[in-house]
Amino acid sequence: MAQDTLFRRITDYAHRADPYPLYAELRRAKVARQEDGSYLVGAYHEITALLHDPRISSDTRERTDPEGPFPQDSSLPPSFIGLDDPEHDRLRRLAMRPFGPPHTPGRVDALHGDITAIARELVAGLRHKDRIDLVDDFAYPLPVTVICRLLGVPHEDVPRIHAWTTTVITSLDISPGEDPARRREAALAARAEMAHYLGELAGKRRGHPTGDMLSALVNDPGPEGALTPLELMISSVLLLIAGHETTVNLITNGMLTLLRHPEALALLRDRPELMPAAVEELLRYEPPVHMLPQRTPLVDIEIAGAVIPRGVPLILVLASGNRDPLRFEDPDRFDPERPDNRHLGFGSGIHSCFGAPLARIETQIALTELLHGLGPLRLAEDPPPYRSSPVLRGPRHLLIERVDGG
Repeated sequence: MAQDTLFRRITDYAHRADPYPLYAELRRAKVARQEDGSYLVGAYHEITALLHDPRISSDTRERTDPEGPFPQDSSLPPSFIGLDDPEHDRLRRLAMRPFGPPHTPGRVDALHGDITAIARELVAGLRHKDRIDLVDDFAYPLPVTVICRLLGVPHEDVPRIHAWTTTVITSLDISPGEDPARRREAALAARAEMAHYLGELAGKRRGHPTGDMLSALVNDPGPEGALTPLELMISSVLLLIAGHETTVNLITNGMLTLLRHPEALALLRDRPELMPAAVEELLRYEPPVHMLPQRTPLVDIEIAGAVIPRGVPLILVLASGNRDPLRFEDPDRFDPERPDNRHLGFGSGIHSCFGAPLARIETQIALTELLHGLGPLRLAEDPPPYRSSPVLRGPRHLLIERVDGG
């Protein structure tokens, strides 16, 4: 088939359950110009080089056509993941100050007990069920509870957060033949409402810290100064959405993969110390984020013999790079003990995933508690129905059954 239709075919919902044959087609081309003028890159080494290339911008305002694939939200300034250094570095460091090292090195590790307790409580509530929707019953409630506690969002407001984030994530659906304008407008409104909500919540803690991240962001600016109120609002929205949406996919894709590979599931039940390595393999084999669409060359660049013009959309298909046989031996095999597993599941370079340490711990705990707390399980439906987004790819529902009552 023509390479210039790969993006259209990859984003077609018909291929959501198994896009990997299309990724193999993309890797054979390494770089493929598309009908809309964008370029896809799917080979591991080329993707890695671009993620570390200062000539590649994460700011879609650098595009010559701002209305191309995944247009920029112009109603609010971009969050730091959509900016370049030095502004990206400044905002990321300020947001990181209350989250992790070097200023708050123990915050994520200190959550281990709370995450375990939440996971066990959720698992206990599933034991009376013969059929479970892993997404609604476990994979969503766990990380959203954790990130809301971390930021200081009241539990009674979690349904509002769910509605807002679902609307924002739905805007990433770019199914062919559909007009995305209505979804985009709804997403912009949801993002603005969430930003104002979090800004008001943080404002109430100014001068009255309560130990959460929003309190730290408004009360402990550090030597570099504080985030402006607008910067705090936008960064908080990013932390809240990114802090649970990718983890939902990682947990769900992880359980789906283990149920499809019963020998690996049995191994992890017997040897739970292998779970950290298994989660790294899951990040390679079935990552929660399949592509990074917001990259733009600042100058004409050459990739694998192709010249990419300045200002055109550049889409890095991370999930394709994770299955590249030039980097990973037998890449289509799930191996929970795979050595040298430097995957692209959390990206790479200066924009590598901010919340990766938290997502890793949550997923390790989640899968361990599911395997040891529910007994034998099987898939009730395979493949499951998937979420519409080709970017944040994962099942919308994952129905599993307890075998003989578990």
